[in-house]
Amino acid sequence: MRARRLLLGGLLCAALGAPAEATAAVDYSPCPNRIGFECGTLTVPVDRTSAVPGTITLSITRAVAASNPGHTALLALAGGPGQAALPLAQDFASAMAAGLANRDLLVYDQRGTGASNALKCAALDSPSTSSIVTAARRCAEQLGPARGFFTTPDSVEDIEAIRQASGYDKLTIYGVSYGTKVATAYAARYPEHVDGLILDSVVEPGGPDPFHRSTFTAIRRVLADLCAGGDCAGVTSNPVGELTTLVSKLARKNLTGSVVDGRGHRIKLSMDDLDMLQVALAGDINPTLRSELPSSVHSALRGDPAPLLRLRARAAGLNEIQGLQTATPADSDALFAATRCEETAFPWDRAAAASARLTQATAASKALAAASLRPFNRTAALLGELVPLCVGWPVAAPPPPAPGPLPQVPTLVLEGQADLRTPLEDGQDLATQIPGATVVAIPHTGHSVLGSDLSTCGQDAVSAFFAGRQPAPCAPTENLFPPTPVAPSKLSRAPGSTRTLKTIDAVAQTLDDVRRHFIGDALDAGHSPNTGSRVGGLRAGYARYTASGIRLVRTAYVPRVVVSGLYHLATSSTTTVNVSGRGTPRGSLTFHPSGSVSGRLGGRRIQLKASAARARTLRQWPFALPPLPALRRG
Repeated sequence: MRARRLLLGGLLCAALGAPAEATAAVDYSPCPNRIGFECGTLTVPVDRTSAVPGTITLSITRAVAASNPGHTALLALAGGPGQAALPLAQDFASAMAAGLANRDLLVYDQRGTGASNALKCAALDSPSTSSIVTAARRCAEQLGPARGFFTTPDSVEDIEAIRQASGYDKLTIYGVSYGTKVATAYAARYPEHVDGLILDSVVEPGGPDPFHRSTFTAIRRVLADLCAGGDCAGVTSNPVGELTTLVSKLARKNLTGSVVDGRGHRIKLSMDDLDMLQVALAGDINPTLRSELPSSVHSALRGDPAPLLRLRARAAGLNEIQGLQTATPADSDALFAATRCEETAFPWDRAAAASARLTQATAASKALAAASLRPFNRTAALLGELVPLCVGWPVAAPPPPAPGPLPQVPTLVLEGQADLRTPLEDGQDLATQIPGATVVAIPHTGHSVLGSDLSTCGQDAVSAFFAGRQPAPCAPTENLFPPTPVAPSKLSRAPGSTRTLKTIDAVAQTLDDVRRHFIGDALDAGHSPNTGSRVGGLRAGYARYTASGIRLVRTAYVPRVVVSGLYHLATSSTTTVNVSGRGTPRGSLTFHPSGSVSGRLGGRRIQLKASAARARTLRQWPFALPPLPALRRG
């Protein structure tokens, strides 16, 4: 928790554990647009020392339990910083249902976001040619001295004010991503008012690390896990080594080429080593990107940039870019910048000019062991996350002191084993600071467990926690998104002993690719694809989502193997498509639920049983979505 220059009275209140300001009761009434919830507001000072004038109106909602003898609430905290929580109230209620029989659910928008006086900066909200350094500085100037009061400690005091004004004796706190930092900060500041913690995707109390060193460690483990059991056979025997080689090449020269958009148009694109880091991080949210990473890296090293460039295009908007995150209209990038830049412990003099700060940060990055950053490099550590955003930010608050000790309360830590933003190692480290804390690691899952876990393990752990039982480790599960094969750069490289069998396999891979693309986009968006939504083919054409299935329009995954037709998604349906392309046997193919293939190619009849078709079996992935996709946020 960060120290602040308090008035003498404020210091005495803090020492005695008294409230920071007089708090009126929240006048809750039924929410107009949220059935089963009550809504209210609470006005708090911008600056509790009164040095900076002004107030903030916090917007709060709660669902009242039928019986609440302990006068307790389950407080749910969203991520970010900058993510609005009120739009997620029903999602929180579903995820925490096991704990709400005798507790109220309490949700509020953090100061500076959503309906709680959201911060806005034109320099960050409007695209321009300004550098991120300039944009952040202009944002800080626009916010003025108040920018120093949108930090984690300020949110902690807001929570305490809400608790008092709402009449609760104790809080059980669920936090996701950045919400875990707020949760632990409150627990350290007000341990007597906390009776339990559920921490999903942990940001450590003193974090985040501006160099994100645990992320680089986790990348090596996650790639090894992804390829375990021979799952990368035929792709690579050394996924970390190949990525290391590619990052080194990208640091010297950009990878260039083109990608195909959702209308079949080609767009020129390039990427460097920092873009490669963004692609890796995007797999936290979209597991199809993670599944395609080893094969795409392999293709790029062998002169085929298309698969990796398409991952680069798909990752845009799914992932933090220079520290700023894609936001919904209710979220605030300005709050993200204010919180991170004011309270992160950067390796520079907070009073120094931007140029001096960059020199100091560069020196600190050069002191990092190169092996600890593999498969990335010191440039990625220095420029891949927060440093570019904050190097020019004029801070208005003093530096934060070391975090305080955490209380010994029942604590459940949920971590995705494939999470790179808030890696498993960070959650395990935090758990050592809370005696008796339990860590449940969810296989094949990225950031925000309750928003990404396609098994029931995370939710089962929450139910066990509220029942007073020890949560069980996750049972081994199949990876629904295993590594994909290398995309053939020509028909002759497709599997199969004859041109006909190679064509059948190329068509099957094309169907598989567009389905996987739609599934990934659906997982990221948190809902099934909208009718009419489109994705581009790897080599050419596009595919459109319809009520009946996926309509392919001259789509090519393998060069010159052009596929058109309706791909029926039901596992019991057959799919018939037309095949064309220069040098490709023309005709039509029907894929049957049994795995057999029939049709005509190059004027010859095709009739292959499943055991003899030797074509890739079409993946019959359901459009299953995680229960709380909206909770994913840095």
